[in-house]
Amino acid sequence: MYLYTDLDQQLVNERVAQFRDQTQRYLAGTLSEDEYRPLRLQNGLYVQRYAPMLRIAVPYGLLNSKQLRKIADITRQYDRGYAHISTRQNIQLNWPALENVPDILAELATVQMHAIQTSGNCIRNTTTDQFAGVVAGEIEDPRPTCELIRQWSTFHPEFAFLPRKFKIAVSALEETDRAATALHDIGVYLVKNAAGELGYKILVGGGLGRTPIIGSVIRDYLPREDLIAYLEAVLRVYNLHGRRDNKYKARIKILVKALTPPVFAQKVEAEFAQIREQRKVDAELMARMDAVFAPPAYENLQDIDWTAQFQAEPAFANWYRHNTHAHKVPGYRIVTISLKRVGVAPGDLTDDELDMVADLADRYSFGEIRNTHEQNMVLADVPQKDLYDLYQILNQHNMARAHIGFVTDIVCCPGGDYCSLANAKSIPIAEAISRRFDDLDSVYELGKIDLNISGCMNACGHHHVGHIGILGVDKKGAEFYQVTLGGNSDHDASIGDILGPSFAAEDMADIVEEVLNTYLDLRVENERFLDTYRRVGITPFKERVYA
Repeated sequence: MYLYTDLDQQLVNERVAQFRDQTQRYLAGTLSEDEYRPLRLQNGLYVQRYAPMLRIAVPYGLLNSKQLRKIADITRQYDRGYAHISTRQNIQLNWPALENVPDILAELATVQMHAIQTSGNCIRNTTTDQFAGVVAGEIEDPRPTCELIRQWSTFHPEFAFLPRKFKIAVSALEETDRAATALHDIGVYLVKNAAGELGYKILVGGGLGRTPIIGSVIRDYLPREDLIAYLEAVLRVYNLHGRRDNKYKARIKILVKALTPPVFAQKVEAEFAQIREQRKVDAELMARMDAVFAPPAYENLQDIDWTAQFQAEPAFANWYRHNTHAHKVPGYRIVTISLKRVGVAPGDLTDDELDMVADLADRYSFGEIRNTHEQNMVLADVPQKDLYDLYQILNQHNMARAHIGFVTDIVCCPGGDYCSLANAKSIPIAEAISRRFDDLDSVYELGKIDLNISGCMNACGHHHVGHIGILGVDKKGAEFYQVTLGGNSDHDASIGDILGPSFAAEDMADIVEEVLNTYLDLRVENERFLDTYRRVGITPFKERVYA
């Protein structure tokens, strides 16, 4: 993984000192709320329902065991002993005291972490596939591209105050997209041209929120050395033409739709032609980026035949099949740690669990951990010979629920329990659904299903692209929930269709169960929920649910 240079460390240290001074002046009353707001936002600090929320940057979801232990220490000293994994692969603290935030940032700086640009109208954390670099079939490892974008975008003076927040994702697999790349302001796809040269396909104008839109391709092939110039051209066109008079119409997706993708592309190409030669990424820098992500010292291992173990322990067999994934190196396996436990908010883990995961990373996975877009964690390089021991430890700590990708692996924002923007609570709905579908045999019978929950139209839970999406709405002060069906965040991305009028909170588990029973009655053999929905449409689901 990328390690700071002396310059990186100096910049982060200086930002901590700067924000400490700004916070002290705000608390002393010499800096107004309006003056302080953009400063705290670009340091990851939100004002939430009961306390500030601090969002800690985890570039492309990758962190090491030392950093994870520091997060554990911070939650013990400055928070309430737990942290939350977000859908942008970052880490959030829900209860820090405002006056302690500069101290938290100083602690983070000691392990090469920060909260810079995790909020505000700037370029946010670049995300990618949590299996990047270790899964077969990649065009190329996307992490060097992510790091290049991170270095370019951090502290970029021209893009510090954009019309609205800006998000970039990078994808490198043709068969699947675990980064929801088409739903980002810019989607970067690694591709190769006819000559076999590495480059990028560029998509713009995706996004969820109040107006969900799937992005449009504006360039089919961009040479690798031109990436920064092209991204800068896109941002310049957006910065110049994006709306600042209405925050609901300020995202780049609205601009692209208004201009049309071809016209937007023309403007980008014109800007790109002017700056291309001055912004080329030289071969030496690209080589350094690649070297940063060189493979670890893998052992020469063989794949293990688990047949006897699976017969003896069906629970381990289920965990292996559903919570681990094939690794491109023989004798290794990618392990996803489930953070979706009954009685625990999705994506949450305690300080002791943070320490435990750090210990497991040191013992089994070269000291590296990855956060996922689905609010779980990954140990990417586990020797197969250690899988059973790892499973036993995770199982003892209620972190081996064998359901990754199934209906109870719920993506869920913090909702009204924490967020001041939420119209309704999300966590109790996730809890009710998890309890309703607690039998794994029934869960497996349903097949892979994405169920996403958001507490408001900002769509932090990505409800628009869940196969089943749930949105909290306010009806005269009461919490209700709107259901969407048919969303998808993969290469064949789609926005879900609204089922109909919303439902009361106490009915939601029943409603989801009826949707799934309808699917079971309508599907043909081995047909996924999404495929059934696309084949039969919304009408039979609507008729059954509202009957």
